[in-house]
Amino acid sequence: MTKFTQLIRSVGFALVVAALVGFGALSMNAGMALFGDNPVQAQEKGTVPGGALGNMSDAEMWRAIKGGVRGTVSIPDQKAGQMVQANGDAWRAFKNGPLSIYGAWSLLGIIVVLVVFFAVRGRIKIGHGPDPQGRTIERFNALERAVHWLTATSFIVLALTGLNVLYGRYFLKPVIGAEAFGSLTYYGKLAHNYIAFAFMLGIALMFVLWVRYNIPKVRDLKWLAVGGGLFSKDLHPEAGRFNAGQKIIFWAVVIGGFSLSLSGVALMWPFEVQPWAGTFAFLNIFGMDLPTQFTPLEETQLSVLWHSAVALVMIVVIIAHIYIGSVGMEGAFDAVGSGQVDLNWAKEHHSLWVEEEMQKNSGQQQPAE
Repeated sequence: MTKFTQLIRSVGFALVVAALVGFGALSMNAGMALFGDNPVQAQEKGTVPGGALGNMSDAEMWRAIKGGVRGTVSIPDQKAGQMVQANGDAWRAFKNGPLSIYGAWSLLGIIVVLVVFFAVRGRIKIGHGPDPQGRTIERFNALERAVHWLTATSFIVLALTGLNVLYGRYFLKPVIGAEAFGSLTYYGKLAHNYIAFAFMLGIALMFVLWVRYNIPKVRDLKWLAVGGGLFSKDLHPEAGRFNAGQKIIFWAVVIGGFSLSLSGVALMWPFEVQPWAGTFAFLNIFGMDLPTQFTPLEETQLSVLWHSAVALVMIVVIIAHIYIGSVGMEGAFDAVGSGQVDLNWAKEHHSLWVEEEMQKNSGQQQPAE
């Protein structure tokens, strides 16, 4: 028998089997039409048939599914056995709902507030005008300025790429198209992951360089009580090297940056770094009643929500900081630009610090002749 003949017979056998299966299917359909009162009926219009699982009701069945369905797998990654993860619905609803909505309103709100403040208050000028002799004082040295710009520029890149992930498909994708948006988001995500380490380094260096100047003191309450003089042209409360407002910014950036870094690392290595169970267990020591049993996927979901929420808060804070340090206040940008600020500006906004610097300079020993 030739190979060709064997092939023909095989095909013929397959056709016979297919015909029998088709005839059987037609018979079943005919039988179901004849016995329409049978409680086991075909699903119609997307509804789940009642009594399909014997004594278990539809509500009980879906309640069990929402509790999570896990099977067994033969591969090493046992997480693949999680067939149903119903908490994802609640996570997605919160992320795309309250988190995104309130975040967008917060971003819009801070911009509106700053525009109104600028329209009413105008740019905060040096009350006595620039020093007539052009004298300046060093506010930040080269290392401090480098650390500031390392942290600032990396944060701006992280903020823009992060906002694109959260809102880009709603605002940017319709403008530039799906293909361009896909490429931009892909490379933006890569930049986000790698530049994050520059931001982490900047946060650590900022803490080391400036923590001793940002310890809260009683006089900070007086500064806050008068709003730092921002709402009055003739009021300049005394302050050290960093005033109360700058101390708030410092601790917001350090604590928020550390929290962002931790949750970001958990997202880069989602099934290796799982911080939430331990964090909640620690908080429960202080009387809180938080859950401490999470699957790896639930840990990742919590990290996404926390990372997004903290990032939005920090973006709002930094927008206000950028405003005051640029167009909002005359002479402020020089501090992180050249590092040298006008002497009159320094006396008005950091009078105690200027006195300390002058005392140090006057107390320096003259070189022997």
